Amino acid sequence: MAQNTNIRPNANRQGMKKADYTLEILNSWNQNTMGGYLGMEFTEMGEDYLCGKMPVDYRTQQPMGLLHGGASAALAETLGSVAGLMQVDSEKQACVGIEINANHLKSVRNGFVYGKATAVHIGNKTQVWDIRITNGNGDLVCVSRLTLAVLDRAKR
Repeated sequence: MAQNTNIRPNANRQGMKKADYTLEILNSWNQNTMGGYLGMEFTEMGEDYLCGKMPVDYRTQQPMGLLHGGASAALAETLGSVAGLMQVDSEKQACVGIEINANHLKSVRNGFVYGKATAVHIGNKTQVWDIRITNGNGDLVCVSRLTLAVLDRAKR
């Protein structure tokens, strides 16, 4: 059966405050998105951090059977962007990525990778997030930095 990719359950993030977020809500946002297709899952959250995991399988491997660097960058940007959104009043503001870098330090062939986005700077107009991705043994696989612009939403 064909899946309707134009419908994203719970996609309306407007009007949410920090206290409104739960892992169940965050994970529902992954449906019919890159994060969902890559198997990403949010696993833990706090005041200034967000954790998640992603499988290393046919969806996230490059032709040599290793974790694709773009998949690591996608996990990093997903964690940082969602963590950034959780820092603002989503009725009034939105966060969008304006720069990301990723240093790939260790290869992974299978299993899961685990990411943690931690706030470096939460400002009125920009945010900076440090994202560290590890393998199942806790070895550092990728270090990433994401800069977000904080934009005011148009008044309705």
